[in-house]
Amino acid sequence: MIRKLSLMVVALMMAIAANAQFEQGKKYISASFSGLDMGYNGSSEFNVGLQAKGGYFFADNLALVGTVGYNHVGGNDETPDRVSLGLQGRYYIIQNGIYLGVGATYKHANHNYNDIMPGVEIGYAFFINRHVTIEPAVYYEQSFKDHSKYSNVGLRLGLGIYLF
Repeated sequence: MIRKLSLMVVALMMAIAANAQFEQGKKYISASFSGLDMGYNGSSEFNVGLQAKGGYFFADNLALVGTVGYNHVGGNDETPDRVSLGLQGRYYIIQNGIYLGVGATYKHANHNYNDIMPGVEIGYAFFINRHVTIEPAVYYEQSFKDHSKYSNVGLRLGLGIYLF
């Protein structure tokens, strides 16, 4: 009985601590890593990417996040390396740290590849301490240029910092 009560108290404290992190006015920065065959699209064999994010909570549990990224794509001479700029809205489910994201990304490579890719993401903010999180996420990006070659499905692993 004491064990169950202790577990309930810890769960309640974690929910309250997570709720405090997603309040209006807080800032968010993150760096994430994707690739090493954790993602798939029809035109590449090897994909490695780095992303930097910065965001602001304009309401409780709602954040606007800007992204800058770089992807190296192997096995494809047409678009070997890509840079990207994006904007995403996120909704955090406060009870458990799961977030849902919707946004769009502009990707550019060489002189012959430009694409705007709307996408969705679902992830989990696992708090290491009061401000730092590990954030695994699954994402999908839809290509307007060529769906079969450039649309992406993948996993992303990030490290986030929630600031006051």
